[in-house]
Amino acid sequence: MNQLSCLLVEDEPLARQLLTDYVGQVPYLQLIDACATPTAAFAALAKHPVDVLFLDVQMPEMTGLTFLRLLPRKPLVILTTAYSEYALESYDLDVIDYLLKPITLDRFLRAVHKAYARWEPASVASATPVKPADPAYLFVKDGVQLIKVWWADVLYVEGLRDYVTLHTRQRKIVTLQQLKSLTQQLPADRFVRIHHSCIVALDAIDVVHKDKVQIGERYLPVSTTYAKSFREAVERHRI
Repeated sequence: MNQLSCLLVEDEPLARQLLTDYVGQVPYLQLIDACATPTAAFAALAKHPVDVLFLDVQMPEMTGLTFLRLLPRKPLVILTTAYSEYALESYDLDVIDYLLKPITLDRFLRAVHKAYARWEPASVASATPVKPADPAYLFVKDGVQLIKVWWADVLYVEGLRDYVTLHTRQRKIVTLQQLKSLTQQLPADRFVRIHHSCIVALDAIDVVHKDKVQIGERYLPVSTTYAKSFREAVERHRI
């Protein structure tokens, strides 16, 4: 597995050490530096551009969002902050994820997985051309607007007649589309049907019960029709 180089920018010593420890637990992450200030981060990036940037939002010299706008070359960015009010602005900057403190290892790993899914190593890009991979996202119509939905953000999908509801980590999106049509666009290795009106993301499942799955605080029934194929999908990801 190819490694992603990364840089931490966090002014709080304890938070910086926690993130450093988390990075050390991910085999495909290579920590280049852990900076306490944006100034130090600018210098570090000038010497060694990185693939992923873990960036605190509230810092003494300038906010992380200001720092991000000043970067001539933007890596994949994962924001870390104790304040949720910057979430909307961060999406305008196309950040990978938005981690609210205190950050758990599980939540950190989800963000890193999303970054790795979007990362394309230069060696792969320069290799012999191959069939392009399926996109890791879909544009979904919600009213008069099109919303970009990353598959990694989708928890589960519910269908009701001619409408589909996508439950993501950030929001709930209702779109005029039949579940059968959307199913054909879902990555088969990441999603599995558990009911005639419900499809779940395998990596979003917290607990598999006898006849239902748990995602966060939500319990979703597994029908007898799809129980066998669901169990087989779970077994393929079992250790």
